[in-house]
Amino acid sequence: MVGAGFGGLSAIRELRKRDATARITLVAPRAELHYLPGIIWIPSGLRRREDLVIPLENFLRRARVDFHGAEATGLSDDGRVLRTTRGDVENDALVIASGGRFIKKLPGIEHAITPCEGIAAAERIRDRLRDMEGGTIAVGFAGNPNEASAVRGGPMFEFLFGIDTQLRREARRDRFELVFFNPSAEPGNRLGARAVRHLLAEMRRRGIVTHLGHKLQRFTADRVVTEGGEFAAGLILFMPGMTGDEWLDNTRLPRSPGGLVQADAHCRVAGHERVVVVGDAGSFPGPDWMPKQAHMADLQAAAAAANVLADLDGRESHATFKVELMCIVDGIDQGTLVWRTPDRNLLLPPSRLFLWAKRGFEWKYLRQYR
Repeated sequence: MVGAGFGGLSAIRELRKRDATARITLVAPRAELHYLPGIIWIPSGLRRREDLVIPLENFLRRARVDFHGAEATGLSDDGRVLRTTRGDVENDALVIASGGRFIKKLPGIEHAITPCEGIAAAERIRDRLRDMEGGTIAVGFAGNPNEASAVRGGPMFEFLFGIDTQLRREARRDRFELVFFNPSAEPGNRLGARAVRHLLAEMRRRGIVTHLGHKLQRFTADRVVTEGGEFAAGLILFMPGMTGDEWLDNTRLPRSPGGLVQADAHCRVAGHERVVVVGDAGSFPGPDWMPKQAHMADLQAAAAAANVLADLDGRESHATFKVELMCIVDGIDQGTLVWRTPDRNLLLPPSRLFLWAKRGFEWKYLRQYR
């Protein structure tokens, strides 16, 4: 198992549920789960690092999983040997759940903070907001032009609305201008047309300026530059598109046009026996709005576990996963529920109930790993 994120840990639970005797080895830099959905609450002080870093020693002991603390660096022998920074790890079956990496080719991107890079990034946002006396805060995201699904925009709406609410609570919103920017004229269209209308209406209601439909050209220390103009910004939050993790470049695994591991509907990797992929690391067949989120990784993990165990046993198995986008766009004081499947697209208006539902889910989800 490569990766201690949502997909990897869910795959461990699913494997152990189906086979009590299989020997499982987790390869990851640290025996920790970083609960990244919670970083949206760090700038306002609702969460601290200690709340979101979950040591995995107890979970790994209960699940009878060996831990190999290292980073993956490559593969050999058609996937049967995983290369790592602490030596080779042989396997009979390999589950890749190492996530993706953000495409940082835009000139000047070092001047922007990429929130989903981790807890430290959210802490930088918290500290910058604390030090700023006023000015313009720019929040935006972009995608991978070669991979429609390799985008993570939802958290940026949450940071945008959360910062707006926070500044209002601190009675200093009037000193700031918030600008949301995106190369699409309809940002968030993966959530559905109704969600786009709702998000843009919410920005207007909150007095958030929008700069939409213009390709990004570069950032400077205090400016966002697009093909449709530029504007000053004292703080820039930007989520670029995603591609495959760097270690995958040292493998012969098939890659999608966007650089992710190419998988079929059963999470299997073509041409590589008993190798499966889940979560952000993979490119899967499905609608162009298929999300890159923890919930989707959990669904893929169940299918991958069933199929890889069947392959080990010489049985046929064609387990697949349902495609489902489910999220609560949180604004600190209320949340909006968005649910999308191939058959329906539901949006429920802002409510404090969804806010508490999101926090309740966090407690329940993390409890299984504590």
